[in-house]
Amino acid sequence: MRGLGPGLTARRLLPLRFTPRPPGPRLASGQATGALERAMDELLRRAVPPTPAYELREKTPAPAEGQCADFVSFYGGLAETAERAELLGRLARGFGVDHGQVAEQSAGVLQLRQQQREAAVLLQAEDRLRYALVPRYRGLFHHISKLDGGVRFLVQLRADLLEAQALKLVEGPDVREMNGVLKGMLSEWFSSGFLNLERVTWHSPCEVLQKISEAEAVHPVKNWMDMKRRVGPYRRCYFFSHCSTPGEPLVVLHVALTGDISSNIQAIVKECPPSETEEKNTIAAAIFYSISLTQQGLQGVELGTFLIKRVVKELQREFPHLGVFSSLSPIPGFTKWLLGLLNSQVKDHGRNELFTDSECKEISEITGGPTNETLKLLLSSSEWVQSETLVRALQTPLMRLCAWYLYGEKHRGYALNPVANFHLQNGAVLWRINWMADVSLKGITGSCGLMANYRYFLEETGPNSTSYLSSKNIKASEQVLSLVAQFQKNSKL
Repeated sequence: MRGLGPGLTARRLLPLRFTPRPPGPRLASGQATGALERAMDELLRRAVPPTPAYELREKTPAPAEGQCADFVSFYGGLAETAERAELLGRLARGFGVDHGQVAEQSAGVLQLRQQQREAAVLLQAEDRLRYALVPRYRGLFHHISKLDGGVRFLVQLRADLLEAQALKLVEGPDVREMNGVLKGMLSEWFSSGFLNLERVTWHSPCEVLQKISEAEAVHPVKNWMDMKRRVGPYRRCYFFSHCSTPGEPLVVLHVALTGDISSNIQAIVKECPPSETEEKNTIAAAIFYSISLTQQGLQGVELGTFLIKRVVKELQREFPHLGVFSSLSPIPGFTKWLLGLLNSQVKDHGRNELFTDSECKEISEITGGPTNETLKLLLSSSEWVQSETLVRALQTPLMRLCAWYLYGEKHRGYALNPVANFHLQNGAVLWRINWMADVSLKGITGSCGLMANYRYFLEETGPNSTSYLSSKNIKASEQVLSLVAQFQKNSKL
């Protein structure tokens, strides 16, 4: 993906418009299970259209609408996750690509290349191969998408598939392939040209405000007054909706209009704006502080990146002088990563490669115990922030460790942290790491209160994105690079 990135976890699924059947039996055992499995096989045999011969591909009539509707109705009547997973697994395994046809057409292409036949013959053979590589279930998805509410249904179906994979109810290459095919189809249907940018204000319909509140996955909305602040003066809230479902949020972006790049999230989500009337001359920066996907089935579809780009253009039209764009982002996974390091060093006979000798001495004097063992216990909760002395003592080492976590820890060459990876793919610069930037329980337990700014220099986002994606180079500020250098000097990791 580039995908959705920062905390883009779904909070609410698109509702189905189809009337589901009463809940079906569970996949338990015995006769009921056998009957349900036979019903699934019969349904798939009727609903999944056979692949026409290549010569008849444009002359074969589409399957009756009722066949696709039967699949939707049957699926909606499966109340249990395991039952839906079983049906999706059978669909993936039994109605994919005909591998015999693929082998035959591949051999034909190779033979023609060796014979150096004319281009028209070779191109037709390649087209036959492409046709053979299309799985049968793609035809089912294609025809379902034409039903009223069919795209909604497929978004939910993919959400169910992702959940089943996460729970290991369905596994294997066939299932992964079907997920990829469905993701590709959704990416086409939800491309930027079909998306509408909508702004949310306090005067928006209550239903929209409620959906935005429910969708907020990064900094939960506590009440209506909290929601009013987030769409009021010096704040902007935008979302993408699909042309087929106007007013239905797919991905939501919250923006704070400030005088400088913000370093504390509580100042944005809790404090009241300086006045009820915006003074444009005081606005110098736009801070993207929350982006949330509302539909789990759209994971991996490139919505968040497009939303940020569209919002930047919208803000530039409203504030022509605005030139500073930055995120204020959480750092999920940092505490877990740090606890893992502490745990490994505790097991290795008290070895310490995370803190300097002076830091170990100071922390031990404050806590009254060995540094690694004591911090492992303290950082597992949020109680350590109640000690101002300990907070001051941990600032330098944790800032250093966090800089390395964001800059140096990689997965397949890219940033391990999903939020960092999202913004870096967009071409942002890892600009600043902020201490005690999120003192909420979630912020302290998830990232030791640290947050990061990813700054968007609009003229440089394209080259930065290309450099990151092609060469895996991370563009970072002097502050971050200095902290990374300190880490490398003090650590043997």
